[in-house]
Amino acid sequence: MFVDQAKIYIKGGDGGNGMVAFRREKYVPKGGPAGGDGGKGADVIFEVEEGLRTLMDFRYNRHFKAPRGEHGMSKNQHGKNAKDMIVKVPPGTVVTDAETHAVIADLTEHGQRAVIAKGGRGGRGNSRFATPANPAPELSEHGEPGQEREVILELKLLADVGLVGFPSVGKSTLLSVVSSAKPKIAEYHFTTLVPNLGMVETEDGRDFVMADLPGLIEGAHSGVGLGHQFLRHIERTRVIVHVIDMSAIEGRDPYEDYVTINRELEEYNLRLTERPQIIVANKMDMPDAEENLAEFKKRLKEDHPIFPISALTRKGLRELLFAVADMLEDAPDFPLQAEEDEEAHHVLYKHEKEQKEFEITRGPDAKFILSGDAVEKLFKMTDFSRDESVRRFARQLRGMGVDEALREKGAKDGDTVKLLEFEFEFIE
Repeated sequence: MFVDQAKIYIKGGDGGNGMVAFRREKYVPKGGPAGGDGGKGADVIFEVEEGLRTLMDFRYNRHFKAPRGEHGMSKNQHGKNAKDMIVKVPPGTVVTDAETHAVIADLTEHGQRAVIAKGGRGGRGNSRFATPANPAPELSEHGEPGQEREVILELKLLADVGLVGFPSVGKSTLLSVVSSAKPKIAEYHFTTLVPNLGMVETEDGRDFVMADLPGLIEGAHSGVGLGHQFLRHIERTRVIVHVIDMSAIEGRDPYEDYVTINRELEEYNLRLTERPQIIVANKMDMPDAEENLAEFKKRLKEDHPIFPISALTRKGLRELLFAVADMLEDAPDFPLQAEEDEEAHHVLYKHEKEQKEFEITRGPDAKFILSGDAVEKLFKMTDFSRDESVRRFARQLRGMGVDEALREKGAKDGDTVKLLEFEFEFIE
């Protein structure tokens, strides 16, 4: 089964907790703090694996949670950093944030890596908090939570040449005779349900990858038929080979077919019109094909080369393959997005709202609800089993302005404040 899109959840490893410990060696009075730091949590890293051709693995395994760092130990021993989680993906995978729709990584080459979710840093042990005023602190941090997000994986096949055209015009037959690919071929529409790749080699030793994509129909860009699922694969191709049934055996006008398919490509992505295009007049062994080709040439306004062939009898294939190989030598690589080729020369400034450290709202039960990334992270990294850590947490909240903000919202002595799943009492 061919899977080319998947939505998954990933989480970087949490950092290890810092430790509260003291030196207890014989003959060393008042040994002082000796709690080690926690280790760093593992990153989730995507790596391109050349042998993969589909996102099938992500159909059944949709959760990836990296291991956490080791906790700190006594005698100032730091916990071990967790080993990064490596997730293999096929070449041509685009990783997008599900919430913001920003492209995180575009993975195309074998061995290429990208950090998708970062692990949290380890919490500090009590050795880190020693000061002249407090030489023996009973204070440590929990590890920082790892980054978590939902991402969308989208596979865009890495083919040099893409075959486009209406269903049953002979794309699969053409691929099967010019390469060793064995696509399913039958006399009905939508025989090709998944893209097929084949390696083509010309007589003079040049080679390239050709993709046979499912047939397009009018309205494909907006979700009609099967073609809209695979239009994304055409974005990667450097040369488009437009296959047309010149025999018009199904009663369609070859020129209208040509105009319709080009319109679909343009509606899906305007940059597809920049691709070099070769027109293949297929089924020239059929009656009326010569007359239809002559009429087609009269009506054609664009300056695309036309190659009359018969994929069934293999007539005209040699000249076609030479022309495709010649065109590939001059065709540039097209970036996935228009902005990518400008990034090297221009810096893109985006307006972003100032991130608030916290926000206070009232719940239906009149409780004050405290939320925000900064305050939630601070809460998760606090060890509430030790009074000194609790006092430090209260000082940090006061320093952030939480106490003052609660008073402005009308909080009185004894009111309940909720943070995540925990509740506190507001004390003046």
